[in-house]
Amino acid sequence: MSNGILKNQARGPWFTCTCDPTAAGQQAALHMQSFRPAAAVVIHWYKQQTPVHSYYYNKDQFGLQNKHFSGRTSLFNSHIPHGNASLLLKRVKVQDKGRYKCYTSTRKCNQEVFVNLEVKALIQSVVMEMTNEMVTCSSQNIYPAPQVTWATDPPSDLDALVNSTVKTTDNRGLFSVESKLRVVDSLSNYTYFCFFTSADKTQVRTASWKNQEDITQEEGHALSIPCILLHSLQNFSLTWTFTSSTEPRVIIKYDSRTRHTFNLWEGQAELDQDLLLLGNGSLLLHKPNHEEHSGMYTCTFSGLQNRHVIQTHVNITVASKRVDEQSVQRSWWSTAASAAFVLFTIIAALPQCIRQKVMETRSGSHTCNGAGHLEGGIHKDPNTVASYTAGQNGSECNRLFLQFEARDESEDHTPEKDFALASPPESKIEQDEKPTGPPVEGNGGLECSSWEKE
Repeated sequence: MSNGILKNQARGPWFTCTCDPTAAGQQAALHMQSFRPAAAVVIHWYKQQTPVHSYYYNKDQFGLQNKHFSGRTSLFNSHIPHGNASLLLKRVKVQDKGRYKCYTSTRKCNQEVFVNLEVKALIQSVVMEMTNEMVTCSSQNIYPAPQVTWATDPPSDLDALVNSTVKTTDNRGLFSVESKLRVVDSLSNYTYFCFFTSADKTQVRTASWKNQEDITQEEGHALSIPCILLHSLQNFSLTWTFTSSTEPRVIIKYDSRTRHTFNLWEGQAELDQDLLLLGNGSLLLHKPNHEEHSGMYTCTFSGLQNRHVIQTHVNITVASKRVDEQSVQRSWWSTAASAAFVLFTIIAALPQCIRQKVMETRSGSHTCNGAGHLEGGIHKDPNTVASYTAGQNGSECNRLFLQFEARDESEDHTPEKDFALASPPESKIEQDEKPTGPPVEGNGGLECSSWEKE
């Protein structure tokens, strides 16, 4: 707040007092020190014709005070005997602006002095946001309403960019301003500037936003994420924010006034403080990791009248060596799974094969020993052909059983060989059409594998 101090003046001068109603405990001192001290002092303050504060009979009089000023006015009573009739107005509002008159009267003279009270709510900050289609600038608690303008770097035809500005007031009479600018695809990587200029042109707040091109880097290799201002700042702060699947996190913060650095990623990322003083706040990642460091990085420079944001999406890819190792590991597991499946199938089928083999062996033995016995070289069984056939089948059974075992021990199992082993040779069948003599006697049965051939 800037207080207008009124010196000893004659009747009717104008003086100006300016204050900010948004400041905590804001008050305006409307000074009036022009009257000559004397007995029976009368003081009246008015805003145009509205009673603001009165003093006579050596005390404050609130009977005629307008309720708008109730509880917010006071005089410097101890200074009244010295000719000071200044008014202190507390908790200044936008509605308090205007012309005030101070009337003083003593037995020696009457006097009037006018004071003009201006109320300004300064532009405290400008918030800027950017999406794929829109960039927005906004600020609150401003009075009077500011002017908003746009610019880009590189320069572009702003007439072709559609923008709209909305100004609204709250119950205190303060303005909230929001301005939007539609982003053209071809200009999405430009730097966008918005300027909030106060009504009296004495204050300008600037905000900028830039979406940089995406950065892709293989993990394990150092990476620098650029954050460079077009114009250097003094007395600024720099904040780096990282956003992934969780809420945004402040990872690094630097204050140029204290040169203090807060680093949540100590050992993983750092800033170059010498370059920072030149407006280069680039972030260096030493060994970025695919899972921990892929995401959105936001760099924010904040000064007294400026705020600049640069946003970059970073994709850290998996190292190629790691990909090969993962492929080999997947191939090994696939092979192991296939081998386990084959082994399980063999184990499950083995008992059934063994039972079948035993049954075949018993069946062959039963066939071989089931022929008729000989007495005196003559068959007791009149069906000699049946006896011959039994002996032939038994011989063939033993031969196939031996071949089956030999095949199990061999590593070469082709379909052609398996078929040859399973089928008896035609030459063998032709040669063994009929025995030339009686079977050899022994063990009370027929020796199926010993037949005389012609």
